[in-house]
Amino acid sequence: MKKTAMLLVLALLFTGAAVARDAPSTEVEVLAHATRSWDGSLLPAYPEGQPEVRILRIRIPAGTRLPMHRHPVINAGVLVAGELTFVTEDGGRLELQAGDAIVEVVDRLHYGVNEGDATAEIIVFYAGVEGAPITVHEPDSAR
Repeated sequence: MKKTAMLLVLALLFTGAAVARDAPSTEVEVLAHATRSWDGSLLPAYPEGQPEVRILRIRIPAGTRLPMHRHPVINAGVLVAGELTFVTEDGGRLELQAGDAIVEVVDRLHYGVNEGDATAEIIVFYAGVEGAPITVHEPDSAR
């Protein structure tokens, strides 16, 4: 029975993909496809436990600097408006403009800063485990 159910799911997935591929208005653009974070570090293995997905829309006003923090889970996002700069504790920098994607550093201290004139809006996908934090705030040692 399990094998039949799996074959049915696969058939539906492939059928759906064929329909989407043939639809003239459907477009697919890969925004991120990575095994490394933006600083070049290999992404860690997923933790053991019940998977938990979170998708957050984060709005950062112009001139705002977020506190130093780290993410113990893999996360990736797309900046949908404004501009945003990410800075690691050791001075690594990544500047994003609206439409840019990011695969965030994992378990490394960093902060984000909006040095632009408009609110930055980023949608971030976190792949963690149930009950575990997605962000841990740390004393700000980069100032």
